[in-house]
Amino acid sequence: MKKSERAEIILKILDQTYPKTPIPLDHKDIYTLLVAVLLSAQCTDERVNQVTPKLFKLASSPKKMSTLSQDKIYKIIKPCGLGPKKSKAIRDLSLILVNKYRIENPRGFS
Repeated sequence: MKKSERAEIILKILDQTYPKTPIPLDHKDIYTLLVAVLLSAQCTDERVNQVTPKLFKLASSPKKMSTLSQDKIYKIIKPCGLGPKKSKAIRDLSLILVNKYRIENPRGFS
């Protein structure tokens, strides 16, 4: 059996076992979920949900986020802890999505 066939079987089993898994992090698309997950390391989901509205008001796409300075991102996400590393990671991942994969907005994901 090929890996892809096994993966398909596993996905079917997971879909049957967990038909609707709630995501406690507030998000509007896959990019904002990615950023929220990054922020959730060593932080509560509640705190992440308090911080992300302000961040996503400034930049809710990889292109917009990549234009923000690391310091600007840090000032917003500081309450989540590990701010210097997380702000760098958010900016870097946004730059990678834009520059390497040419993804400027969340609809670019599939």
